[in-house]
Amino acid sequence: MQKRKTLSPDEVFLLSDRIFKNFIDYFKPVAGQKVHIFMPIEKFNEVDTRIFIDYFLAQDIRVFVPKVANTLISVEIFENTEYETSSLGISEPVSNEDSGEAHFDYVIAPLLYCDSGGNRVGYGKGFYDGFFQSISSVSKKVGINYFDPDETIDDVWKNDIPLDYLVTPVKVLSFFNGLE
Repeated sequence: MQKRKTLSPDEVFLLSDRIFKNFIDYFKPVAGQKVHIFMPIEKFNEVDTRIFIDYFLAQDIRVFVPKVANTLISVEIFENTEYETSSLGISEPVSNEDSGEAHFDYVIAPLLYCDSGGNRVGYGKGFYDGFFQSISSVSKKVGINYFDPDETIDDVWKNDIPLDYLVTPVKVLSFFNGLE
C-alpha cells in the first residue's frame, strides 16, 4: 500500500496502460467472452481498470463488476450503466441484480500484493476468497499489480484460493508454469 501511495496520477495512468496492454497481448480476449473485473478505488491508487472496461465493452466482451452487500455479487454492466459511490469509496452499479454468472473466462481481481505462488493479499475482508469458491474452477483468476512478487506470504489460510496469473507493467506470471 505504501509503495502504491507514492505513485503520481501520471504514473498510475502509465502503469495501468502497460498492465492493460500486457493483459490484452497475453490473453487476447474476444467478443462473447465474460470478464469479471473490479472497479478501482482511486484514493488507494489501484490499477485503473476503466481502461479494460472500455475496451471490453467496445469489443462486445461481456463485463461484470463486483458489488458488495453481505457477500460479493456480480452485476453485468453495459455502456449506459448508472453508478453510485459505495460507503467504501467504490464506484458500483446502481443495480443490485446479481447476474448469477459463475462461468467467467477471466476474473480480474484487486490485490495489495501477490507472492510467487499466486497467493494474494487483499484488503482483509475475504470477499474474493468467497467469490473464487463460488465460480467455475476453469475461470482464470488474474491479479493485476504494479509490482512483481518478491516476498513469500507465510500466513496463507486453508480457504485462500491462489491466483492463476499476475499481470504487471512488464510481464505476465503464470502460477501453473512459472514466468511466461
